[in-house]
Amino acid sequence: YQSYFFLYQSYSFELEILPSLPCTLINFIKLHLLQTVLLPCLILSAQQIFFFHFIDTLHPCPFESASLPFTSPTNSYIVIIILNSFSLISDKKLQLYSVLGGTDSNPPITLQFIDHNQITPANFFNREQNMVFLADLECPGVIKHLDDSSVKTLFRTPFRWILVNNKINQSKIQRHEIKNLIIPEAISHLDILPDAEVILAHRIGDDCFDLYLIYKISSGSPWITERYGHWGIQNRFEKSMISNETMVLRRLDLDGFEITICYVLTDNDSINHLTDEVNDHIDTITKVNFPTTNHLLDFLNAGRKFYFANTWGYKVNGSWNGMTGYLVREEVEIGGSPMFFTSERISIVDYIASPTPTRSKFVFRQPKLSYENNLFLLSFRWTVWYSSLALVFLMFLAIFVVAIWEWKKPGSDKKLKEADPGILRPSVSDIVILIFGATCQQGSPVELKGSLGRIVMLVLFLALMFLYTSYSANIVALLQSSSSQIRTLDDLLHSRLSFGVHDTVFNKYYFSTATEPVRKAIYEKKVAPPGVSPRFMTMEEGVKKMRKGLFAFHMETGVGYKFVGKYFEESEKCGLKEIQYLQVIDPWLAVRKNTPYKEMFKIGMKRIQEHGLQSRENRLLYEKSPKCSGRESNFVSVSMVDCYPALLVLSYGSIIALCVCVIENIIHRRHSLKERVKFSRNRTSFHS
Repeated sequence: YQSYFFLYQSYSFELEILPSLPCTLINFIKLHLLQTVLLPCLILSAQQIFFFHFIDTLHPCPFESASLPFTSPTNSYIVIIILNSFSLISDKKLQLYSVLGGTDSNPPITLQFIDHNQITPANFFNREQNMVFLADLECPGVIKHLDDSSVKTLFRTPFRWILVNNKINQSKIQRHEIKNLIIPEAISHLDILPDAEVILAHRIGDDCFDLYLIYKISSGSPWITERYGHWGIQNRFEKSMISNETMVLRRLDLDGFEITICYVLTDNDSINHLTDEVNDHIDTITKVNFPTTNHLLDFLNAGRKFYFANTWGYKVNGSWNGMTGYLVREEVEIGGSPMFFTSERISIVDYIASPTPTRSKFVFRQPKLSYENNLFLLSFRWTVWYSSLALVFLMFLAIFVVAIWEWKKPGSDKKLKEADPGILRPSVSDIVILIFGATCQQGSPVELKGSLGRIVMLVLFLALMFLYTSYSANIVALLQSSSSQIRTLDDLLHSRLSFGVHDTVFNKYYFSTATEPVRKAIYEKKVAPPGVSPRFMTMEEGVKKMRKGLFAFHMETGVGYKFVGKYFEESEKCGLKEIQYLQVIDPWLAVRKNTPYKEMFKIGMKRIQEHGLQSRENRLLYEKSPKCSGRESNFVSVSMVDCYPALLVLSYGSIIALCVCVIENIIHRRHSLKERVKFSRNRTSFHS
């Protein structure tokens, strides 16, 4: 859709048309609406309205009778008539109903009457970017209507205006006289700022107009004019060369106008070190973007005035404090310290660019694998464990069968075998002890003496030697491995890691106001448990604790990694892990809502980023995630945690062995006692 507003004598017509049907609809307006609805005191003729249509469409439309019906893929045409007084033109409304009722329009035409005092954005059907207002400055009441439009902020992008000045000036206009001659008194008091696209049509003769784009850099500053073109009855519209460039690019020069900027400084001394890289880990995001915003203002040829706040701004008791408060109260144009993109702020400020790709995350050294798992079970997969047990069981059956056969084979001297303690008996306990000793790479005092038995023993020891070698090698590799089981915030919450948070304003706010269950539990159980002061600390203290291990530190990664490079060994950087806590994206640069310089700021920031100035500032103060190097030369000492399962087995085995020893002694003494009693009874009976 293309939408057009026609405003004459406080009456306004909005007509939505398809670009493919401008001629038919314009002729329909000329033949019906203009002839039957507009009051007789209308100054402009249909031919002139015909001309204003072509300022936007830029192609001629021959004058001929409107031919209705016409076909369109849209649902309906909408004609909105904005009236100053319903009672004055009730007969005109009836005439309009009669005209429209006598036409066969497909799609149908929808008609709506609105009081001009009730104009709201809802009347624009969410197509503000297609609205063009057309006003005759000689009509009575137009000044009040323009004032009302200014109050409703209609003189701004994306709305467009065509203002017609019908006072004929026969003298030729010199370039140095233009500013004083073409600004009519009706609009001289309006603030038409750089984002407004307002065309002033200045009549210089019968059926001749000069067209100028007019605006002010700021409220109260002199008018600036740009020649847009000329329209005459013979040559129609002639566009000037200046209009080939976009409006924003033509208006980038603010001629020294003072732009106000607010920065966030959490440390009072930072104001003395915004550019000298002293204590660059404090208020880093402000120090990175301070040169950037100065580049922006230099690009726009603007002056500057600085404000400073101690916080980015949060809603407290219904009002905003800090930098956001300055933007909401329209005391500053730019928030120089990028802030998080939140749902609460998006309705009160405009975001224009993300200059600094940095985030705050939990960073920690991944704990040893033994802190989360039993290394002695991880050496093999479960399928290998089951296969190894099956192999041992088969070897047990083979040895048991061969032992029985050697003891019972014919021709063997059974007495000699019983007298030789080095021959394996066909006993389950003896075979189990033999296989257990072979598994642990220990020798055995007994063995099979036959050739078949020796072959089975060779296969047993060879197979278990390979298994033992593989098992030991995996243990060594696992001792140098880090755990990868802490992947989410929930894993982090239930881990054995201690927690710390960098002491900043936004960390304190977002941690204390977290409502999501896991994040809330992290704050209440790990960061600020009951009876303990919240674990907020300096960057240096947190990174040093993180180096010792088993400590997760929430920090701004771009700044924190500078301390990691300062305190960590190269091999210690390999196990660093990041987990996002704050539910926000990279910080964005914000400007006040509906600022007339928004598009200029956007273009300036894009130019700064494209030319590498922003990247330079980021690299000076921010570090990327450190690369892992020197892992191979890393020496890992075995701790008690690594040996804990083995010590547990040794302890349980010692306890079981001690218990078995005690039981054996008790049984032996009981048996000895019984033997003595039996011997005494037998001796007594012999003497008797």
